[in-house]
Amino acid sequence: MIQGINDLAKLADIVLPGLEEGQILTGLNEPAEIADFYQNLGVKQVVVKLGAGGTYVRDGEDSQNIPGFIVENIVDTVGAGDGFATGVVSGIIEGLSLRDAVIRGNAIGAIQIGHISDNEALPTREELDDFMGANSLT
Repeated sequence: MIQGINDLAKLADIVLPGLEEGQILTGLNEPAEIADFYQNLGVKQVVVKLGAGGTYVRDGEDSQNIPGFIVENIVDTVGAGDGFATGVVSGIIEGLSLRDAVIRGNAIGAIQIGHISDNEALPTREELDDFMGANSLT
């Protein structure tokens, strides 16, 4: 499985592992090391999800930590990663910078964990904009 996933990653422009996934797939512990591993395979952009710790992003030689949103009441974490990926990918498709796409992903993940189910809380554009306007990054 590890070899298969990493072989597919070689073909990708962007990969979005969670920290634990990245540790399993690379044998490395730190987000920067995981990003190095994938960039050495030829991946241009690496986004490592850190849960409540936000996100580590590497784009070429530039790297940054992007905070997550404060969530007061975590109900169910199922679907948070899918919501995050939805935000990042839709942001990239719409021409947002990687940073802004990741912030969008962090917002959708934060919305998702406040509700039960893996997708029922996915927001409309208006709900997403309202959430992002009303909530602070950590």
